[in-house]
Amino acid sequence: MSTFSPADLDDNQSVWLADKPPYEPLPALVGDAAADVAVIGGGFTGVSTAYHLAKRFPEKRIVLLEAKTLANGASGRNGGLMLNWVNGAHPSDPSHAREIFDATQEGMEVIASFIRDHELAVRHRRDGALEIVTSAKKAEQAAREVEKLRAVGIPLRWLGKSELPETLRVEGAEGAILDPTAGEIDGAALVRELRPVLVRLGVGVYEQTPVLRIAEGETVSLTTPAGTVRAKAIVLATNAYTPGLGYFRSSVCTVHSHVIATEPLSVDTWRELGWGRVAGFSDDRDRLSYASLTPDGRLVFGGGSNAAYSYVFGNRPSFPGPAERSFAAIQATMLRYLPRAREVKVTHRWTGPVALTLSRICTMGVRGAHRNVYYSLGYSGHGITLANLAGRVLTDLYSGDAERWSALPFLQQRLTYIPPEPFRWIGYQFYTKLTGRSPKQTLPDSALRPSAAPPRKGST
Repeated sequence: MSTFSPADLDDNQSVWLADKPPYEPLPALVGDAAADVAVIGGGFTGVSTAYHLAKRFPEKRIVLLEAKTLANGASGRNGGLMLNWVNGAHPSDPSHAREIFDATQEGMEVIASFIRDHELAVRHRRDGALEIVTSAKKAEQAAREVEKLRAVGIPLRWLGKSELPETLRVEGAEGAILDPTAGEIDGAALVRELRPVLVRLGVGVYEQTPVLRIAEGETVSLTTPAGTVRAKAIVLATNAYTPGLGYFRSSVCTVHSHVIATEPLSVDTWRELGWGRVAGFSDDRDRLSYASLTPDGRLVFGGGSNAAYSYVFGNRPSFPGPAERSFAAIQATMLRYLPRAREVKVTHRWTGPVALTLSRICTMGVRGAHRNVYYSLGYSGHGITLANLAGRVLTDLYSGDAERWSALPFLQQRLTYIPPEPFRWIGYQFYTKLTGRSPKQTLPDSALRPSAAPPRKGST
């Protein structure tokens, strides 16, 4: 059985955060400040939005307020996979599927442009990911679906069981869908490497500055521990932490995802153990398993059972931990897929908050009596791609010219109601134990279009 050194568990540091040089946060906000746009949250969504706003509107004052440090939340505690598609959106029309695929391809291009244009030191790879299919019946269905999508130009490839050894040898696989454009990235490095870029663009970045209260109006007032920001518009870039600010309390569920990572091994060693030439994989089970391989040879693994996820009463985004049973279950799942990795050491274990919507579809839009509260949240496990794309979407919404996103399911998506406590906690526990999966609502095709038109140009 693989072993674990507990040195990294005490402070719950992910593999993305633990192996970094000491990080010095920027000073907190002290006193009063004025801004055209105040971005709340220093993860993928917040950093991407601040960047795109500053690039498009260099004359405007943009500030970013982060409660702790950049990449403290899910941006620094994820599984590393850059994936296409919007979780929860499964259109029957292949042409609509192509629109969704193209949008998430743009999200990956946003990430690539950050790294390329600013020569960021961010470890990443983009050599494909697999969706493992675990039954013969599902394999037949998946092969047919791939052909339909290929017909509209989506570059997927179906790999039959006999073709898998050249790519990935996992136990129980009947075939797999290969997306050659997907990949893996160190998200914490991306966010933190962008900090000096934001500063050069004139963004006021304040870490260790939680927003304690929001007072909406024609000018929005944000209260922090040592100051106040008055802004003409704000961006809620807080994902799983958003209900704590008083927004989306009845439509977003914060679930804690537990993840493990192994010691680094050489490419040749991993191939002997069953890993091939792809960045990662996920499976088709209700409590899906997922894994990625970092450029330095660490296997990151999560999911696979109810034990891999936790819901804390009160929808709290902080996990009381530790989660020994969860980590043991994840490790057992990993070894079922890769039994030859039994002697590989597990060196990191961590927990991160995931914002789930009942449909699993995220939402990006603008709200409030003065149409000056912008938001993006509920990525439901696809946050690396979608949260970085959100910066471009929200900037288009702010400029009043978001028509090109009008066919996408996330634009102004109306989220389904989730009952309050104690019914939420009781319902989650009962449903997961009874079914082996988390509560989910499947939306019809008609709901995969925006529920409200974006504001017209000039309306902000």
